[in-house]
Amino acid sequence: MISESAKKVLRIEAEAITGLVDRIDHRFEAAIEALYACSGRVVVTGMGKSGIICRKIAATLASTGSPSLFLHPAEANHGDLGMIVRGDVVLAVSNSGETEELLWLAEALKRLGIFLISLVGNPDSRLARASDVVLDVSISREACPLGLAPTASTTAALAMGDALAIALSEKRGFKAEDFAHLHPGGKLGKRFQRVENLMHSGNLLPAVGTETPMRDVIYEISKKGLGVTAVVGDGSKVVGVITDGDLRRLLQQDESMVKSTAGACMHPNPLTISRDELAAVALRMMEEKKVTSLLVASPEGVLEGVIHIHDLWQTQMF
Repeated sequence: MISESAKKVLRIEAEAITGLVDRIDHRFEAAIEALYACSGRVVVTGMGKSGIICRKIAATLASTGSPSLFLHPAEANHGDLGMIVRGDVVLAVSNSGETEELLWLAEALKRLGIFLISLVGNPDSRLARASDVVLDVSISREACPLGLAPTASTTAALAMGDALAIALSEKRGFKAEDFAHLHPGGKLGKRFQRVENLMHSGNLLPAVGTETPMRDVIYEISKKGLGVTAVVGDGSKVVGVITDGDLRRLLQQDESMVKSTAGACMHPNPLTISRDELAAVALRMMEEKKVTSLLVASPEGVLEGVIHIHDLWQTQMF
């Protein structure tokens, strides 16, 4: 049955990855040390299906803080070798370890003094013998019933490449802030936007003084349309907040509150957030405190903006 065939493929490929776990040893650590010490780029190279895997490994390395690029080995032997410079580390992927284009490239790398790490399915291959560090990604069988199409072997190579990239990023101390800088666009980029890029400020910022009459407070909340206003004291420092929900509750309790002032009706010491904080953190704070907006204040407590939950959802970041 088709479904059984598909399940068999997934089991074989899962076994191929599981088989790599016990091979994370001193050789893997040596590879990480070489990549960490790399003063240039990580150049990933491979032919055919391995080359496709190499492109993904290079992309993962680059997106997690390690400058990287893909180099086609055949093109390298016809002029593109100039893409490799001293200080680079080359990561070669080959199931057989006997790919002629990679063997030619390995000879050129030796002349240039370039450090070579290989991911090979045959640790006794010529490519392995030419490498400074060898990572064994051999498998017991391909998922292809004919044993011909690269399936489990490419899965194993990709998984080992991911292991290298993530271990290296952790060694570098790569953080969410670093990830945000490298992913400014798309859904990931939106998730890591800063509060300052989404907050309302300037003439759009609802703010009143402590002595502002409540009639004017109501007008300010309505005019700015955020359902909230900050209450500021001397030097525009945040001293309180009033929401439209507060207004409804106060009116239910005492209609004469409209004759009062903002200072008498506000919630003192409101929740604030820094303009440099991630938008994702702002959303988490709102959800935890069950509020729909946060005041943005400087380290000295000066009001700088207001961020509303609608601003976060409109970015489609989650």
